[in-house]
Amino acid sequence: MTMWKKSLPLLAALLLLTGCGAEQTADTAKDGQTDGAAQTGQVADAGQMADVQDVVEEGMTPIAGSALKDGVYSVTVDSSSSMFNVEACELTVENGSMTAVMHMGGTGYLKVFMGTGEQAAAADEAACIPFAEQEDGTHTFTVPVEALDTGIPCAAFSKKKQLWYDRTLVFRSDSLSAEAFAEDVLTTAASLGLEDGAYTVSVTLAGGSGKASVQSPAPLRVENGAAYATVIWSSPNYDYMKVDGQKLLPLSTEGGAVFEIPVSSFDRALTVHADTTAMSTPHEIEYTLCFDSASIEKAA
Repeated sequence: MTMWKKSLPLLAALLLLTGCGAEQTADTAKDGQTDGAAQTGQVADAGQMADVQDVVEEGMTPIAGSALKDGVYSVTVDSSSSMFNVEACELTVENGSMTAVMHMGGTGYLKVFMGTGEQAAAADEAACIPFAEQEDGTHTFTVPVEALDTGIPCAAFSKKKQLWYDRTLVFRSDSLSAEAFAEDVLTTAASLGLEDGAYTVSVTLAGGSGKASVQSPAPLRVENGAAYATVIWSSPNYDYMKVDGQKLLPLSTEGGAVFEIPVSSFDRALTVHADTTAMSTPHEIEYTLCFDSASIEKAA
């Protein structure tokens, strides 16, 4: 019997033991880089990973699927690694359960596992989620979503490196429209019992370069149970805003660009876009505005 034939039982045993993280390589690398050193494990360590970003923001509260109406919604997904880029995502809500189809910015991952890399390497292959190739050649992964606004561990298996890389994903509720939420979940002018009239409200701005600001407190108008805030920017160089799919033009640009925008809910970061003309070419910037319901007062 040749040495090769004697080795076959050992080889078969090794393959059975490797589970979901079966493939290995002799290369070690930071994401996208190879140094040729010997690899002893199936999970990338900190030295082999690109910079990790903290995508769970302070003050985030997990939102379960029961807080949403059944339907399919476009949702923003933040990833702790730029090497795992989710370009677009559709969230499906059905009877309180959520799943998401993540459209990836590349084709470098063969499968994902909703858990840590160590768990993925020890799991059965059936527990892994393979990619689906679209007509245009791009890859998608369909994954369960336990909650919005919370860090969800997701291990991704690199086709090139044959290693599991630990990622953290956050499916952001502030990217959903107010219509996606079940009744009485959001704090609105109606739920606060605000009568028609003039008020003021404290507002905080986040996003962009950090140089822009808005006046706070801001004037607040309630009409027929709906709220509208007057947003006064520190710069006059904003020529439009986009809020809840509406393109809004400034009421004035004297001293600072002034817009009246709908406030679909309070105490929740609302994603808005503002187009600045201060650069060499106009540039649309994403911001969030949060209006504090506890600060609402009748206008003098």
